[in-house]
Amino acid sequence: MAEPSAPQANPLWVISPHYCAPYPVDLGIVRKVFTISDGNFVVTDTNGNIIFKVKGVLLTLVHQRRIIVDAAGNPIVTIRDKVMSAHSRWQAFRGESTDSKDLLFSAKTHSVLYLKTKLDVYLAHNTTEKVCDFKVEGSWLERSCVIYAGDSSTVIAKMHKKRTAQSILIGKDNFMVTVYPNIDYAFIVALIVILDEINRPSKAVVVV
Repeated sequence: MAEPSAPQANPLWVISPHYCAPYPVDLGIVRKVFTISDGNFVVTDTNGNIIFKVKGVLLTLVHQRRIIVDAAGNPIVTIRDKVMSAHSRWQAFRGESTDSKDLLFSAKTHSVLYLKTKLDVYLAHNTTEKVCDFKVEGSWLERSCVIYAGDSSTVIAKMHKKRTAQSILIGKDNFMVTVYPNIDYAFIVALIVILDEINRPSKAVVVV
């Protein structure tokens, strides 16, 4: 994969500058394979300290909302799918809101075919969506996705698989994410939650 020519000089944030660090941040993600209930995602630092949890709120048999909370349980961002869309599209809002005024960004699949992970991300002010603000490419199946700034080759985060015999036996999917310096790692986690939702078996067919 292409590497950035230079580290991000200034904080690049979407959810909050509080989640930008001047050094690379390695996140561990434990995903419970067989549940969509409270805490199916747990995000930790390299010492195993919990940074975020992801709560699932079931709205209908098909659609649901995800809320990312910090270690203290404070809601950071709410993610929900957008119905009646030709592509699989998800929207992210500040806190627990789903009001349009609190929209942070939206993400949609580049293609309606789920053979390869390719996601375009647009910030709320980018209403024309002629050029994406971020993009994700790679293989979700292999947990080998790369997140880029804009429609460029500048890498801002990478995923990689972490397999353990114990995690397989107890139905957990462990993988790591390296977030580059001065990048909003809460935003990166939100993108990973969206990728998981898009690639769930029940989401594998897009209904127009």
